[in-house]
Amino acid sequence: MDNKFASRTPETAARSGLRWQIAFLVCAAITLSYFDRQTLPWTLTEIQKDYPFSDQVKALFDSAFLMAYGVMYIGGGRLLDHLGTRRGFLIVMIFWSLACASQGLAGNYGLPLVFGMQFALVMLVVSRCLLGMGEGGGFPAATRVVTEWFPVRERSTAMGIINAGTAVGAVAAPWLILLVLNYTGWFGLAPWRWVFILSGALGLVWTLWWLWDYHTPEKHPRLGAAERAMILSESAAIGSSATEGQAIPISTLLAQREILAVVGAKFLTDAAWYFYMFWLPKFLMETFQIKFNAATSVGWIPYAASGVGCLVGGGLSSWLLHRGASVNRSRKVALGISAVFMPWVLLVPGIQSLTVVIVIFSLAFFGQQSWSTIVMTLPTDMVPRRAVGTVAGFVGFGGAMGGIVLGQIAGWLRDHHYSYTPVLIIAGSLHVIAFLLICIAVPNIKQLVLKK
Repeated sequence: MDNKFASRTPETAARSGLRWQIAFLVCAAITLSYFDRQTLPWTLTEIQKDYPFSDQVKALFDSAFLMAYGVMYIGGGRLLDHLGTRRGFLIVMIFWSLACASQGLAGNYGLPLVFGMQFALVMLVVSRCLLGMGEGGGFPAATRVVTEWFPVRERSTAMGIINAGTAVGAVAAPWLILLVLNYTGWFGLAPWRWVFILSGALGLVWTLWWLWDYHTPEKHPRLGAAERAMILSESAAIGSSATEGQAIPISTLLAQREILAVVGAKFLTDAAWYFYMFWLPKFLMETFQIKFNAATSVGWIPYAASGVGCLVGGGLSSWLLHRGASVNRSRKVALGISAVFMPWVLLVPGIQSLTVVIVIFSLAFFGQQSWSTIVMTLPTDMVPRRAVGTVAGFVGFGGAMGGIVLGQIAGWLRDHHYSYTPVLIIAGSLHVIAFLLICIAVPNIKQLVLKK
C-alpha cells in the first residue's frame, strides 16, 4: 500500500493521538478559571475608588471564594462522579462564567449598609462565593479527564499541561485587564465592570468547544482504534473501566490514612499558594510604592514561571516512569525537588530590590505549581476511576481551607499594622512540612485496597 501512514504501528498511532488535544481543551478551561479568579485582585484599586474597603474586607472576598470553592470541590467532585465528565464540566463552566459576570453588576442601588458594609461590597462577596461554587468543579473534572484518557505513565505530563492553564490565565490577566480598563467604559458602565462581564462571556464561548470536542474514549467519534485500545486496555487493567459500578462511600475513602495525608498536604501548600495569588499585586504596590501599570509590568513574571513548573514537574515524573522508576519514586522525587524551591520566600522581607523579589517569587511559583501538578495526580494513582472526582474534591477542599486560614491571618495582620514578614515566613515553610507529611503517611504511592 503506497501510503505514508501505512507503515505506522499501532503503538505509533496511539502515541500521536487525540488525547493530547483533549488535554489542551481542558487546559483552556483552567486558563479561564484562573483568569476569572484574578479579575478581582487586579481591579481592586479601581473598585476602591467607587466603594472603599479595608484589608479585612479584601480578605473576606478571598475567603468567600475559597469557602465555596472548597465545599463545592467536594460537591463538584461527587457531582462529576455521578453525572460524568461531559455533562458535569459543562454545568460547572456555565455556572462559574455567569457568576464571574455578576461581579460587574455590584452596586449600592440606594440600599442601606449590611453588617456595616456597603451593599455593593456585599454583592461582591456573594458573587465571589458563587464563582467559587462553580470553579470548585474545575479540577475534579480535569482529574477525571486525565483518568479517562491517559495511561498512568502519561498522567503527570497530562496534568502538567492542564495545570499550566493556571499560569496562562494568571499571566494574561494583568495585561488583558489593563487593556479593558483603558479602552472600555461602554454604555456608561465603569471599565472595571467590563472586566468581569467580558471574562464571563469567554467561559460561555468555551462551552461550545467542549460540547463539540469532548466525549469519553469509549464514545469519541474521532478517536483512532489503536489509541482507543491502548487507553481502554489500561483502564481495564486497573479496574476502572467505563462500567464504573457503585460509588465508593465517602466514609470508606476518608478512612484511608494516605488520602487524609494528601488532603493535609494540600491544606498546607495551598495556604501559601492562595496567599501569593490573591495578595501579590497588593504586596508589590504597597511594598515598593508602585502604581497599577508598573505592577502589571512585572507581576506576570512569577505566574509565567509557575507555568514552566507545571510542565517540568509533570514531565519529570513521567520521564522517571518511562526510565523504569516506580510510581512511588517518580512522584516523590518530583515532589521533593519542587519543595526545595519554596523556602527562598523567607528572604523576601529583607530585600529592597524589586527585581530580586520578583526572581524569588518566580522560584516559589515554579516550585508550587510543579508540586501542585504532582499532588493533583495522586488521586489517579491511589483510587479507582469511580472515586477519583470525590477524592480530588477532598484534596481541593483541603487546599481551599488552607487558603482561608492564611488569608484571614494576612488580612488581620495588615489591618493591625503588621508588615508582610510573619505571613511570608509561614508561607515559605509550608511545602517542606507537607513533603515530610506525605513521606511519613504515604510510604508507598499505589492503588489502595478499599474495604467497604
